[in-house]
Amino acid sequence: MRAFVKKSAEDDTVELAEVPVPRIDNVELLVRVHAIGVGIHDTSFVPADAAYPYPIGIEAAGVIEEIGKDVSGFQPGERVAFISSMQSKGGTWAEYAAVESSSLIVPIPSAMGFGEAAAAPVAGNTALRAIEALGVTPPGGSLFVAGGSGAVGTFAIQIARQRGWRVGASSSTRNHDYLRMLGAEAVVDYHDSDWTQQIQQWAPTGVDAAIAVQPNTSAQVMEAVQDGGHLISISGDRVEPERGVRVEVVPHLSDVRDDLVEMMDRISRGEAHVEIERTYPFEDALDALARVQTRHTRGKLVVVVE
Repeated sequence: MRAFVKKSAEDDTVELAEVPVPRIDNVELLVRVHAIGVGIHDTSFVPADAAYPYPIGIEAAGVIEEIGKDVSGFQPGERVAFISSMQSKGGTWAEYAAVESSSLIVPIPSAMGFGEAAAAPVAGNTALRAIEALGVTPPGGSLFVAGGSGAVGTFAIQIARQRGWRVGASSSTRNHDYLRMLGAEAVVDYHDSDWTQQIQQWAPTGVDAAIAVQPNTSAQVMEAVQDGGHLISISGDRVEPERGVRVEVVPHLSDVRDDLVEMMDRISRGEAHVEIERTYPFEDALDALARVQTRHTRGKLVVVVE
């Protein structure tokens, strides 16, 4: 099969290669990949026991070809979207992927294509866990999303609005109308030196909570949070809390699978939006990787496997 691989642990180069179709064990599924969600960390999730050449990637959508004898709840022929990371047999940037049955695997709604499905699991799962960590929405609660036009921000704004938050968000100016379309009331340009003051004009005592999507933004974002508020860092920034602000990284162990299934159903019914900036053919996947590493994509990039 064709796959984009790392050739060794010492070499970060990714190249297209022919490798064997992975053989599954008793608790794995073999999925024929139809579309791949492109992420900035796709080359980073490589386990210590990886067999090289190692296919990169952690997110995809496709059709189950085969299941191990101890797998229950799945059948060959089912369309699924999934996250599969740190698997010794390789990742998702390939024509086939071996997926542990304990991975996050969700059915694809009948009205949803593989491209949309591949764009949802990682960003949707991350946004849902971040919103879940904020707890019950306070009456008239205000939430600021720093990095609102990316894949995670796109979902975070919509989920927050659905749960009753008033939302402000940041992006470059060209994406401001897009943020408003998603439901943001207040939008600011992160290039402006006074963007925290602009948010404080919208929320004079500071926002109740904030989600910092981009790396190295948490400290500045905290300036917009009210005393005793809540800040969730998606990138894992380590900042010292101040003014009683509760600071935490997005929890990685919370189970939001049912919420993700519901979100994908809402997308398929046109009640929620998944943004795909561009779809790439499999042969051009490295161009997609280079684009996402700029951190300036709107929504998600998707690679189609044919």
